[in-house]
Amino acid sequence: MDVAELASYLGIPLSTVYDWRVHGKGPTAYRFGKHLKFAVSDVRAWIAEQREPSK
Repeated sequence: MDVAELASYLGIPLSTVYDWRVHGKGPTAYRFGKHLKFAVSDVRAWIAEQREPSK
C-alpha cells in the first residue's frame, strides 16, 4: 500500500505518516524510486505491536 492508503487504513492524516517517518516510528516502508510503499504484513505486525498491555 502507498502512504495515502496507509493513512486511510489507519484513519489518520497523511501528515502523521510522514511525521512518523521523520521520527523513525510507524511501520517499515520500502522505497521504489520516489514512492514509499508499505507491505500489508508489516503494517499488521506493527499494529499488533502497538497494543497496550492488558491489566
